[in-house]
Amino acid sequence: MRIRPVSSVLTAVALLGAGLIPAAGASAAPQAQPSEQSAAAPAAAKRVVGYFTEWGVYDRNYHVKNIKTSGSAAKLTNIVYAFGNTTGGRCVMGDAYAAYDKAYDAAGSVDGVADTWDAGALRGNFNQLRKLKREFPNIKVVWSFGGWTWSGGFTQAAQNPTAFADSCYRLVEDPRWADVFDGIDIDWEYPNACGLSCDTSGPNAFNNVITALRNRFGSSALVTAAITADGTNGGKIDATNYAAAAGKLDWIMPMTYDYFGAFSAQGPTAPHSPLTSYSGIPTAGFYSDAAIQKLKSKGIPASKLLLGIGFYGRGWTGVTQAAPGGRATGAAPGKYEAGIEDYKLISTRCPSNGTVGGTAYAFCNGQWWGYDTPATIRSKMTYANGQGLGGAFFWELSGDTASGTLITAVKTIG
Repeated sequence: MRIRPVSSVLTAVALLGAGLIPAAGASAAPQAQPSEQSAAAPAAAKRVVGYFTEWGVYDRNYHVKNIKTSGSAAKLTNIVYAFGNTTGGRCVMGDAYAAYDKAYDAAGSVDGVADTWDAGALRGNFNQLRKLKREFPNIKVVWSFGGWTWSGGFTQAAQNPTAFADSCYRLVEDPRWADVFDGIDIDWEYPNACGLSCDTSGPNAFNNVITALRNRFGSSALVTAAITADGTNGGKIDATNYAAAAGKLDWIMPMTYDYFGAFSAQGPTAPHSPLTSYSGIPTAGFYSDAAIQKLKSKGIPASKLLLGIGFYGRGWTGVTQAAPGGRATGAAPGKYEAGIEDYKLISTRCPSNGTVGGTAYAFCNGQWWGYDTPATIRSKMTYANGQGLGGAFFWELSGDTASGTLITAVKTIG
């Protein structure tokens, strides 16, 4: 996703979901209907995949134990641990202190047992994830590399995919924490296209990297990817041969959020994660169903695709119009970053009072926010089931309420 707030330690590791750079109430305008379903839902259980951010243990004060106490652990099938870096075309550690050195006392630990300082003892997020998996053995964890800020190294990785895959395997399967991770996730923003920097590796580079990773990690490991959700003609989905890699991936996460936001400071106001198009949408093809249909049309099985949900809102200030499409003077204030607010905060500060494009929006005190609610998420899960998708994923766990309000809605996917 685009410009997601992080901690004072890591200040810009983020995803650009849609591939852009820059429910209560009646709909503001007639909404387009999702494309007709083209595949029945698979018999296998649906995946519910949640991101856990390495830096969340700082300003957000969100720890692995919160996954348990919120009730989220019982609903998750998978956790994506974000992020590792790609420096020099290699997989490298992000924040070593948060990952495996930060000590937890008994009160902060998943199992109520304090970390030790014994030689070789594992601490930090990795040890807490190990403890969480012991209590919830159904949960599988993948370590994600890249993201908005740390994707620059993929260009070099594509020059020698085998060497890149070897470096990733050595890090993920380090004996100190090999039991914590069940595989690897690649969040390349964006192959053969522009994100924070531009890549010109060609349309087959992504497949080459994924092929090398699958060969190195083997058939029993999870190999997954978060990709653009740019549904425009000639956009980022069209720039890369994602279909060639699909057979080597366990699932694919088109980041169907961050289509619109206060990175366009004057607006027009629009919800950042519309499911469908609607009259007045600022950019044709910037909605979830467009991305899903484009990926399916390229031959990617629906069962490999997960629908993305943002556990946060994006908003503007200086707005006088309640309906979408209004002008603004800039980004609305947010606790961690201007223009963004976690659902657990914005849902009470500026409750939703309208829906458009299958998602919700709110207008209050000159601010305009777009975000998903439990009701719109449930509707999106109905859509995902109808499309035969393999499940849903969300960015990210700390944005939910202490009781897991949003993940409860996601879990209705089955």
